[in-house]
Amino acid sequence: MLQKKDPLNLTGKVAVITGAGSGIGLGTAQLLSAYGAAVAVVDVDPAGAEAVREMQEAGRTAEFFRCDVTDETQVKETVDGIVRTFGRIDILFNNAGVTVRKTIEHLTVKDWDFVMGVGLKGLFLFSKHVIPEMRKAGGGSIINSGSGWGLKGGDQAAVYCAVKGGIVNVTRAMAIDHGPDKIRVNSVCPGDTVTSMMIDEGYQTGAINDQVSEEEFLASCGSDRPIARIGQPEDIANAVLFLSSELSSWITGTALVVDGGGIA
Repeated sequence: MLQKKDPLNLTGKVAVITGAGSGIGLGTAQLLSAYGAAVAVVDVDPAGAEAVREMQEAGRTAEFFRCDVTDETQVKETVDGIVRTFGRIDILFNNAGVTVRKTIEHLTVKDWDFVMGVGLKGLFLFSKHVIPEMRKAGGGSIINSGSGWGLKGGDQAAVYCAVKGGIVNVTRAMAIDHGPDKIRVNSVCPGDTVTSMMIDEGYQTGAINDQVSEEEFLASCGSDRPIARIGQPEDIANAVLFLSSELSSWITGTALVVDGGGIA
């Protein structure tokens, strides 16, 4: 007979979250730390250090690591620093990402390299240097930040869709390769979520303008979904918590869509 357990308890686990200075990454850092994980908040923006101070003041274990995820030297030094600080790595949330909302015709090579670099190269570099540490720890869970637009197309989002589609499929390949190491690899695929990047997209596409405020734009992003609201960082963080925990111990290689039914 099945017995009640406490599978969401992450006490003793160390979680690394990239792009964790704000938005989904920050929300996930706050949630995983609430469930007992020691959290490495990784971001290129030093403002992320303030979020860590708030977590520490709340009695949680967290440290800030400034890192450009596209620079292998910085990534390796950061991973080494995390291991020196916490002793191990059990969870990696490859969350760092950016977007440029243009069609293929209007993208520049600089645009393409920027979005690809942060989204895919960053995932590659952190995974490459974290996986050996997870193996030493006896296994772990990697969660890659995909998107609903990694499973279907979107307008004026060619490079973003390319990155997120790549993330969904590299997740499957990683799951096959590293299952024998007791490392599970999954992607979480959010729909529109209230973040600074979402607001920036509104300005890029002209959806936010003299007639449409930021608040009106964000409300409109969720209006046509079965669950008629835009996502909050906590919605995505809940999914990452699940994929980080023992509740998902037999789940790997999958894409968990968290979008209020947007692509249903």
